[in-house]
Amino acid sequence: MNDQASAAADSEASAPRRHPRFFSPGQMLTNVVVCVLGAIIGLELITRVGITPNTSIIGALIAILLSYIPLKLFRSYDSLERQTLVQTTISGATFSAANGLLLPLAIPFLMGETQMLIPMLIGAALAVITDASILYFSFDSKVFTARAAWPPGLATAEALKAAANKGRNALLLLAGIVGGATGKAFGIPAEMFGIAWIANVFAMCALGLGLILRGYSEQIFGFDISTAYIPHGIMIGAGLVALVQIILLMRRDRQEKEANHESTQRPTRSALQMRVALLSGFSVYLIVALVLALGTGIYTGMSLGMLIGWLVFAALAAMASELIVGIAAMHSGWFPSFATALIALVIGMLIGFPSTALGVLVAFTVATGPAFADMAYDLKAGWTIRGEGQDRAYELDGRRQQYFAELFSFGVAIVIVALAFRAYFDADLVPPVARVYVATIDAGASMDVARQLLIWSVVGALIQAVGGMSRQIGVLLATGLLITSPVAGIVIYIALLIRWLVVKRFGPQGGHKLYILGAGFITGSALYSFFSSTLKLGSR
Repeated sequence: MNDQASAAADSEASAPRRHPRFFSPGQMLTNVVVCVLGAIIGLELITRVGITPNTSIIGALIAILLSYIPLKLFRSYDSLERQTLVQTTISGATFSAANGLLLPLAIPFLMGETQMLIPMLIGAALAVITDASILYFSFDSKVFTARAAWPPGLATAEALKAAANKGRNALLLLAGIVGGATGKAFGIPAEMFGIAWIANVFAMCALGLGLILRGYSEQIFGFDISTAYIPHGIMIGAGLVALVQIILLMRRDRQEKEANHESTQRPTRSALQMRVALLSGFSVYLIVALVLALGTGIYTGMSLGMLIGWLVFAALAAMASELIVGIAAMHSGWFPSFATALIALVIGMLIGFPSTALGVLVAFTVATGPAFADMAYDLKAGWTIRGEGQDRAYELDGRRQQYFAELFSFGVAIVIVALAFRAYFDADLVPPVARVYVATIDAGASMDVARQLLIWSVVGALIQAVGGMSRQIGVLLATGLLITSPVAGIVIYIALLIRWLVVKRFGPQGGHKLYILGAGFITGSALYSFFSSTLKLGSR
């Protein structure tokens, strides 16, 4: 009897760990409710405020609160892994509904092309799903490594762990939350403290410099550098070099694998898997672009040669947008999806595509990127919760469940947007950035714009090449130059100084404490932004 019990215990100990299932019957009602909540939040905030906050931490708090309910139905939410599934679900619904679906729909609406809305909804939905799928098969590769900063994802994970473990880390996190919320209340971008304490130092220096140069460009240079398309040119050059660096890194990864088959420290996604993901994604983007061209009728205004050029350019722009957005998000926690779409639009204008084709192009491009970055944050949170990949099979199982959560949230968001977009548009509620895209199309482009883009793209390419793949200073400098927030740049340099002093005084342990404190700052800032925006909505 004892032998049988011992054998059973050994068998149980050797059995692989099984991650909580997303589609477990007891969780489906929560999944639907959280998805609907996330989609509504996204639609309301992007139309009335112009932003889409990271709702991951909101989902995490919902899961934690559910775990406190003394009913058997909610007992399973004590699990950090299940809490991670909830936060993945709500953030996926928020970003897909707002950035991935409603924003692309608003562009043809503002152009008066209402017959394009349904085809655009279908195309945007397919783009969002493709976007997240490419990330799923690329996450924890050498390019998009799980060990990179991905600051919002790390912040969510640290918040969940601190809430579960309590103790000093929980107090440190709480102090950070208070600090982040207080700073935000006084108009200080306090989340930048947290990001600078977590992310790559060189990348943050470049981002901070870009923010300061853009914010004070009139005082420093005597003119607004954005009107001369300097930030756009630098992003084009840096982005192109970044794409080349990604290709070279994938090739080097394959060579290293052939030279060392036995390495146990390799990422969970190989260069071959990422290469297949990118090529498959590009092929799908071509098909989606064709669906959009036929469904919206823009093919009637172009010759066969121009149509083929538009299809290829649209697919390339979508792919380049998500990779640049992913790189920026990985290092800084900010993703310039609006800016990369604007760059694709300007290049398309210089090529000479008709205005309706330009509208569909920018709508398609802006649909890609946000889901890529948002899902990466979620997978980073899950990777941290699951032990940072120490149990490879468990990590892959958990990542698969998060992918299911993301796809499910997209499905709910698509239904919500399909039912609600006409009501929003009838009330003239559209994302403000959509008006910028349409105004740009109406204004047209010139050879002077092309000259400026060419000159500054060379500068961006050189900066990115010098900085290298690991630092991404070209892309992050351009990201800062595209955003008007000089105070954020100043905060970054103050935070980096604090980081240097703490690490010098306390060593790596001090750096780890800053990680937790930084996660609190990011969380507090996100919570304050969310609730202050929601309260503003309620008062309107």
